[in-house]
Amino acid sequence: MTTNSVADMARRLTEAANKMMKGEVKATLPFDPFAIAQATSDFALGLAARPQDLVQVQMAAAQQWSDYWSSAFAGRPGDIPRDRRFAAKEWQEDPYYRGLRDAYLLASEQMRGMISIGDGSDAKRSMVKFLLDQYLNAVSPSNYALTNPDVVKRIKETNGGNLVQGFAHFLEDLSSGKGIVQRRTDPNAFEKGKTIAATPGEVVFENELFQLIQYTPTTPKVAAEPLLYVPPLVNRYYMIDLVPRQSLVKWLVDEGRTVFVVSWVNPTEAHKDEGVEDYVVDGVVEAITVAKKRAGAKPDLFAFCLGGTLVAIALAWLAANKRGGEVNSATLIGSLVDFADMRDWSAFVHEGHLTALEDHLEQQGYIDSLELQRLFAAMRANDLIWSSVVNHYLLDKPAPPSDLLYWFEDGARIPAAFLKSYNRDLLLNNKLAEPAGFAVRGTPIDLAAIKTPLLVIALKDDHVSALSAVYRGARDLGADFLLGGSGHNAGVINPPAANKHGYWTRPDKPETVEQWLAGANRHEGSWWPWWTEWLSARGSARQVAARTITDGIEPAPGSYAKAP
Repeated sequence: MTTNSVADMARRLTEAANKMMKGEVKATLPFDPFAIAQATSDFALGLAARPQDLVQVQMAAAQQWSDYWSSAFAGRPGDIPRDRRFAAKEWQEDPYYRGLRDAYLLASEQMRGMISIGDGSDAKRSMVKFLLDQYLNAVSPSNYALTNPDVVKRIKETNGGNLVQGFAHFLEDLSSGKGIVQRRTDPNAFEKGKTIAATPGEVVFENELFQLIQYTPTTPKVAAEPLLYVPPLVNRYYMIDLVPRQSLVKWLVDEGRTVFVVSWVNPTEAHKDEGVEDYVVDGVVEAITVAKKRAGAKPDLFAFCLGGTLVAIALAWLAANKRGGEVNSATLIGSLVDFADMRDWSAFVHEGHLTALEDHLEQQGYIDSLELQRLFAAMRANDLIWSSVVNHYLLDKPAPPSDLLYWFEDGARIPAAFLKSYNRDLLLNNKLAEPAGFAVRGTPIDLAAIKTPLLVIALKDDHVSALSAVYRGARDLGADFLLGGSGHNAGVINPPAANKHGYWTRPDKPETVEQWLAGANRHEGSWWPWWTEWLSARGSARQVAARTITDGIEPAPGSYAKAP
């Protein structure tokens, strides 16, 4: 620790205080704190009304703690948890750290078990579970300087300088108005259009909602049917076009596919009245029309997360308007069409929260990308919040450059009208699950009317679109089903050369995903080649001359993807 370090910390503290005094750090409440208080109160009262169950829980807990202390005093190591927070060897080999870890994990397991005996609606139970998870994640011994062996070693190495610099980082983040735990990495590690989102292509169409990118062919001949990608609104499209070695777009182009991609506009207040139906008709359907005209063939759609929900709605709208034959096939990746079981996300699908969010939206016309990132980060707090607390504030270590995290942090806004309709009609009231339950510009739609060949891809460790819910949607749609390894984002980016994650296939679809998985075949490597074989089997098998682009508006990734 040096004099310069102390001076730097003092400077940042002064800057933070000045910004707060000027009102540059603002707090917003896009949720209802009274709904949270009511949920916790109801849960506590429900527990108090079931004394017999509480006595059984206490007796089981007493036995578990007795076993814990017996093992601790005997020096018997427990099972090694699959938890990255406790990866250092000291958590297993040192009795002090091992005891801390095992006590924390046991207490966490017992507290989470209490949720199952409480009363209340699914939304209230999910709210209590979410709050408990946030608390348990926060109090992990890995998050504190003197109970984390890596931090203790770092303190010795730097004579405490890491904590001084870490506190300076905290002050800087606090004064930014963007919240704490901002990821510290080289800001120049990636540049859109050069090192990321860099597959050559041209913007060939645009309207107020999206730009359509067509990619430059790299093979003399291409498949007759073009591919059209529809991304979610919350992030930019280029999750499928990260650095070249991880780019799904580049891989598809090199495989002889014509690829079109929708790049949504980053909405401003001027877009506040653009709703779900506008994004379906003026977005997805318009992109289908343009891609079909330019390629001279019906496109194969593929979409991710919310983009897949929009594609399903668009296909049902086309079917209702006798236009279902305009699409050759559709692949929905990590997408929901039935929102009956939202799992942890149901904590936010509550009348009080939705009303508070709508009031919040009225003030600015959209939900800000930073607010959305905070929500997604909270759902994976250990990976996206607390690991950064340890690395940036305790260890004072910069994060290595990550193209996927760069993309994640390059968020986008969502218009007020879209979010209101999506939250109430789809999430809260689950209208897509009803025949003619949801209407698009006056036309009732029914997902059962879709005749387009469909493939639904779920991700095994998906924390956003639960595996069971995606599988249920595949059964409801009569779609083929594939299961990929890894999580919501990383499971999609699975280039064959990496030979990671694996995937599962099975031709039939029994009632539950557990039954499906029990009889599924596991394959090593990437699901990308399997998917393109699925596409080829449903195409014309024709090859045409590569489609050159002579009328581009601007080079990819386009101004919409680059706009702040």
